[in-house]
Amino acid sequence: MCHDMPLVQPPLLFQGGGGERSDLLKKEKINSRDKGARGERELAEALREYGYKTRRGQQYCGDTGAADVVGLPQIHIECKRVERLNLYNAIEQAKSNAEAKEIPFGECNLPAVFHRKNKREWLVVMPLKDWITIYREWEAGNALEQE
Repeated sequence: MCHDMPLVQPPLLFQGGGGERSDLLKKEKINSRDKGARGERELAEALREYGYKTRRGQQYCGDTGAADVVGLPQIHIECKRVERLNLYNAIEQAKSNAEAKEIPFGECNLPAVFHRKNKREWLVVMPLKDWITIYREWEAGNALEQE
C-alpha cells in the first residue's frame, strides 16, 4: 500500500532557495547550446563530404538571424540536432530568419530545416513551394543535358 512506503526526500537539487535549480537550468541550457553547436559542425562536415564549402554560421557572434550552417547558396539552413522536434516551429524560425537576411536582387533565400536524431540520418524539411523551385531547376538542367 502507498501508506506503508517511506517518504522520499526530494533531491538536494530542488531544496533551498532555488539557486541550485537555477544552476541546473543554466547547465542544461549550456549543454543544449553545446549539442546544437556540435550538430552544426557535424552537418557542415556532412555537406563538405558532398563537395560544398560549408561551415557554421555567425550566430555564435551574436547574429541571431544568421543561418546555422552557411555555404549552400540561396539556402537558409536551420540545423536541429534533437530527439523531438516541432517541425512547424522550426520551419517558421527558418522562414523568419531567411526573410530577415539581405540578399542580392533576383536571388532567393529558401528556408530549410536540417534535422537529425541520435543514430539516424539527416533529414531536410522545407515548404513545398520552395522544394518545387529546386525541383524545377533540376528538371530544367536535366532537360538541357538530354538535348
